[in-house]
Amino acid sequence: MSIAPYTPTPQARSTAFARRAPRLVAYAISLVACLLATAQATGQETRDAAPTAAPSAIAQFTTGVEDREPLDQVTFVSNDVRKIFFFSDLRNLADRTVTHRWIHEGEIRAEVPFEVRGPRWRVWSSKELLEDWIGDWTVEIVTDEGEVIAAETFTYSPAGA
Repeated sequence: MSIAPYTPTPQARSTAFARRAPRLVAYAISLVACLLATAQATGQETRDAAPTAAPSAIAQFTTGVEDREPLDQVTFVSNDVRKIFFFSDLRNLADRTVTHRWIHEGEIRAEVPFEVRGPRWRVWSSKELLEDWIGDWTVEIVTDEGEVIAAETFTYSPAGA
């Protein structure tokens, strides 16, 4: 005995599709709505979770600056040197003001503000030193919000000492 496969008539096919069409349309609409909601939620999470780079600075004392780079790095300077530079490579501080605060033995001697105009900004300030200003000097890099993001110290000592 042989069994012939069932082949629906055109009318039967059309009736079956008509019964399923509303469910298929509803399914398609639900699928599109879910995809849109997922895309929006994913986009929102990405925006909220995107890390904001923290401000940072690399800084050093130097005897000079050429082509926007320090010539050397010093931590001890004798008082026969009369001028010193403080070089800073600033990151993630665009459109803000930073200040080099020069401090000698705990007393603020100068504050030099800079407008940062890019994501990486190299700046320097200098200080003319008197030979009797012996002791430790610190320069702090201070943001416009008062946060000290870096500080370096050098010692100014008598020549020959």
